[in-house]
Amino acid sequence: MKRIVYVFFFALLVSSCAPDNDENFQNPDSNFYALSVGNQWVYKNYKYNNSTQAYDDTNVIDSVSIVGTEFINGNTYYKFRHFTTGNENGMTFCNPNGEQFELLRDSIGYLVWDNGKIKYANNDFSARTHTELGFATIYDQLVAADNEITVEAGTFESTYSQRYAIQSNGEQANAVDHFFYADGIGLVYDTSSLMSEDIPKIKRRLVSYLVQ
Repeated sequence: MKRIVYVFFFALLVSSCAPDNDENFQNPDSNFYALSVGNQWVYKNYKYNNSTQAYDDTNVIDSVSIVGTEFINGNTYYKFRHFTTGNENGMTFCNPNGEQFELLRDSIGYLVWDNGKIKYANNDFSARTHTELGFATIYDQLVAADNEITVEAGTFESTYSQRYAIQSNGEQANAVDHFFYADGIGLVYDTSSLMSEDIPKIKRRLVSYLVQ
């Protein structure tokens, strides 16, 4: 159980809060995160092989779609359906098989959950707290706004954010996770790591998508 707290990507207790803005302050022409009902994305998960020092296909597939909207506290949230297959063995760092949902909206460049916590920021380069663990604090920070990345679905000019941990002794932990979002496409690539290791355990890459 103790290893669970080391998983960056699956940490749910985020402490960053979104700016107190509603949709009236957003640019109606902007749809950076591709928040439209009917949009779909498919991702493949790859696991690091210590013997070969390469990433092997896990056969775990994450199929994501926006299936509707919900109006909460004056804001419209988009309902994301995540459906995972291929993880019959319960592989750590990959989503469990089956269906999961999350509600998200764009608040002036911040991708925000329905609990007010920030999932991603595409225009704020300041570090923000992701999770307080007692022995370390995990931070998210946008690093670049025009980073090029190539995955199975194509080559994208993407924003690039890092997730890292500062330990209670003031030193940075070995692990750094990486997140790439492309304008009008959404999530293109991300990683999941153990805090003590400098090589991500899992890489997840976009293999196909359909956005309006």
